[in-house]
Amino acid sequence: MSLDHVPAPNVYDAEPIPAAARAEIDRLLLSGDLFRYTAPADAPVALLEREFADLMGTKYALAVSSCSAALFLSLEALGLPKGAKVLIPAFTFAAVPSSIVHAGMQPVLCEVGENYRIDIDDFLVKLPGVDAVMISHMRGHTSDMDAIMKACDAVGVPVIEDAAHSLGTIWNGRKIGTIGKVGCFSFQSYKLVNAGEGGILITDDADVVARAVIMSGAYEHNWKKHKGPNGQNDPELAEAFARWQNKLPLYNLRMQNLSAAVIRPQLPEVARRVRDGRSNHDYVAELLNGSAWLNVPDALDPEDRAPDSIQFNLVGFETDAQARAFADAAAARGVKVQVFGLSEDNARAFWNWQFIPGRLPDLPRTRAMLMRACDVRLPARLQKQDLDFIASALIDAAEEIKGARAA
Repeated sequence: MSLDHVPAPNVYDAEPIPAAARAEIDRLLLSGDLFRYTAPADAPVALLEREFADLMGTKYALAVSSCSAALFLSLEALGLPKGAKVLIPAFTFAAVPSSIVHAGMQPVLCEVGENYRIDIDDFLVKLPGVDAVMISHMRGHTSDMDAIMKACDAVGVPVIEDAAHSLGTIWNGRKIGTIGKVGCFSFQSYKLVNAGEGGILITDDADVVARAVIMSGAYEHNWKKHKGPNGQNDPELAEAFARWQNKLPLYNLRMQNLSAAVIRPQLPEVARRVRDGRSNHDYVAELLNGSAWLNVPDALDPEDRAPDSIQFNLVGFETDAQARAFADAAAARGVKVQVFGLSEDNARAFWNWQFIPGRLPDLPRTRAMLMRACDVRLPARLQKQDLDFIASALIDAAEEIKGARAA
């Protein structure tokens, strides 16, 4: 179809915040009650935590200022020693190794393959000697969680799931974020649920959540306002809180009530957004895979994704100049493409994580993938004409750069 006179879709705006949030926001603004611990009970943040835990089927949830904060608190809550080694995939966002460095620990990077998932062979080689594993389901791509959990459980290594991009993803019938000891999610603007900023961690471990709650900034006895399942007082949780009273530093990473008021009405929208996002992704993926120059890797069999973007590899682009030319040609057609390894100072390229102590590993397989892996936003709210525009722009851009050779 001709798209010459069709405007490029806006892929950056999120869905409108549900109208149900406005009355609560007005109430908070009139009262000025924005601090999560002012109310004696049932503050918006506390209600969000219970609703999110129920949505995920876990005992406990703690809402905080960001997913980065959730990752950091998860490490601290596990009671790992300073200098502990934490194994992560080399394809992730800089916030993941940053959380480890903030905790005074050492990131250990393992290879990632062309399908954006952990290279299990390299993972198994590097697992001995690490104190924890932080699995980043980067851009919603789930690594082999069965193999990862089997290996980690066998040696008693706890697993934290960075599920910032994976709210609504299912692995072998289980919700991503509930498979490891702790799951961490993001409410940043480009995620499935948008509060501008914000994060939440979930766990079934009372000791872990009690430590995280106190360190998040529950000073004195504010932890008493955190409830267990069904909004009830939980004896196991109360004992854990009492055990850690005054024994942990406070980092003040709390979420405030306005953020929770924005998030809560979006939780009922998650299932629809997951459905629409998956449909959009699969439609565009099929079109892109019809090109000889573009390839969207298949999901692993047990994985049922909840994508809000699409990643694909450039095929037959021998030089970086050709890959850059493709990105320029797509941009000229109205579609911004990020080639992870060629975008200057990209926070998802591991060689830019120069804040990690020691010498960065080479990781040739991950590096090669990043030099040809492309990223395009594909929010769930897009319509078929938007998807056709994006797919056509990408295919035509590839043909412009590689078509002559094909002919």
